[in-house]
Amino acid sequence: MRRCTAAAQRLLRPWGSRGALFQVARSCGHRRNLATESAASYDVDDDALANWNQLGVVGAGQMGTGFALAVLQTTPLEVVLHDIDTGQLENAERFIHRFLDRQVDKGRLLCSDVDEMKSRVQVTSSLKDFESVDFVLEAVNENLAAKERVFRDLSRVVSPESILASNTSSISVTKLAASSSRPENAIGMHFVIPVVLSKIAEIVPGLPTSRDTLSKTVALAKSMGKVPIVATDSPGFIAFRLLTPYINEAAQMVQDRVATVEDIDQLMRLGLSVPKGTAAHPVAERM
Repeated sequence: MRRCTAAAQRLLRPWGSRGALFQVARSCGHRRNLATESAASYDVDDDALANWNQLGVVGAGQMGTGFALAVLQTTPLEVVLHDIDTGQLENAERFIHRFLDRQVDKGRLLCSDVDEMKSRVQVTSSLKDFESVDFVLEAVNENLAAKERVFRDLSRVVSPESILASNTSSISVTKLAASSSRPENAIGMHFVIPVVLSKIAEIVPGLPTSRDTLSKTVALAKSMGKVPIVATDSPGFIAFRLLTPYINEAAQMVQDRVATVEDIDQLMRLGLSVPKGTAAHPVAERM
């Protein structure tokens, strides 16, 4: 068997043992799996989100800002964007405004449309401004303790009906749900960067996630123009579970001197139509 990279080991570490995960699920009072059918099974009425007015985003980095921008462009919802770093918030707001202004320059949007979108975004460094949000996407660093802390803090602020979603690409949603006071409202919602251009949303219900939470999250993804893909709460879900060994094999080939990084990527791009290649893939750089 091929040696695992440190990245693959980190992918599994937040999960712990299968028995530990079962204890988390049992503590929430659920032992079921909603991700046994396609997203089409969770269709809801067009007015399922009719009572929603505001979405919150925790983390104004590339992913959080991209999600906020995608929501502004595709839905009538207001967005509250949070970060503890005021400088990061200023950069995020500036990026959103510049991106929208460029759409006017390219003839894709009218000035009136852009002005309306800009009026619907609020930046803040206080979670107290999340009191009225109907859905929150947590997009902080891929760190279990940090994400659990966000879920605990949000549980004290948002309404009991609000959905708490994590943008995690690998951490157990069931574990994150257990850190919330409303585990049935917790879910995973992962996008590929850049969010505005990504065609899919990977949606991951944890063991305690309710069907209503899953259905509304699927509806939100569709309202954003994304194809929702429902995945089981397992290490790496779908995207990273496939991508990690894929990149690991490319790294092994470089180590075994089968080919250079440049040649592997050129073959993947030109021969197999993988736009970003493999060995030099942005995800691989983070690993």
